Amino acid sequence: MVPKDTTPIGEPLRPGDTGEGVRDLHRRLDTAGHPVAPAEATAGHYGHPVVPAEATAGHYGEDTSAQVARFQAERGLHEHGLVDEHTLSSLIEAGYRLGDRNLYLHAPMLRGDDVADLQLRLGSLGFNAGRIDGIFGTDTSAALRDFQRNSGLILDGIAGAATVRSLRHLAGRSAGTTPVAQVRELDLLLRSRPDLDERRIALGHFGSCGALAAALSRGLRTRGANVVALDHPDDTTQAATANRFEAEAYLGLRIESLSAPEVAYFATEGFHSEGGLRLAQRCAAALKQVLADGMAGTEVAVRGMRLPILRRTRMPAVLCTLAPPPSVVPATAELADQLTVAVSAWAADPTTSPEA
Repeated sequence: MVPKDTTPIGEPLRPGDTGEGVRDLHRRLDTAGHPVAPAEATAGHYGHPVVPAEATAGHYGEDTSAQVARFQAERGLHEHGLVDEHTLSSLIEAGYRLGDRNLYLHAPMLRGDDVADLQLRLGSLGFNAGRIDGIFGTDTSAALRDFQRNSGLILDGIAGAATVRSLRHLAGRSAGTTPVAQVRELDLLLRSRPDLDERRIALGHFGSCGALAAALSRGLRTRGANVVALDHPDDTTQAATANRFEAEAYLGLRIESLSAPEVAYFATEGFHSEGGLRLAQRCAAALKQVLADGMAGTEVAVRGMRLPILRRTRMPAVLCTLAPPPSVVPATAELADQLTVAVSAWAADPTTSPEA
């Protein structure tokens, strides 16, 4: 019996799924450098072999999960081996190379590895395309036009064949150069006031962190910060609100069933948020001080990631994952105090690690 397609393209996927959605997943993983074992690529419903005429049925089995997790690790996403909305978007974006399509300001904004490559090339040549986030926004459009103007190209704001050729021709001149957005973030941080008085802080939380977020918000406000509290479950909504608030920093909180806490900041190939890195290091030191007894000697990991909340915020941003859960709730007050101290120390010296 021919297996029936069960999961269409564009739907979330998990182990046991079959159908066109899984076939599309296998193709995208292969394009991204994570090919799935042939046995799963040619398996049918519930993993049973299929007849040659249906040899592309596809099955989401153990190797598919493993390749998805490897892709997630490579892309700075949570490594759970399931294809959620964010993983699917990243797989689609990974399929674009600079020159595959014309890039320009569009609604909705164009996203992809080709956009990130364009941003990195422009930024390395001194044109401020903003963060290397793979999202073609107004900063990227303005930088592209500046490049075209300076290069004698048609000033149309479109990264077409001629513009891409010119960028590639100049690639050797920018090799190893820090993107201008990274330099400007550092400059802005160094020119900021060295305390929290009137500093705009976006404080978000996901799930069961409400009490900690409220206590931390009080601590930051006591030191003069202007805090906006964000509790929407969607990280895209939180990022948009933080951007509208024009926050100078975003700090997110969540609790997970891990053996130790970890703190993430925004980083991608060729770019990282220096302010985010330093804030993450400060927060990690604070979490270790409070939660060390429940961590079984492990360290608090500081990870450069491309999580949506970090990618879509326009300010230095960190996401603190608190763990193990039994250690977190009893330490709410102390965690709030130590994180308040960490944010204050970062404001005073935003470009130095706490160990320096």
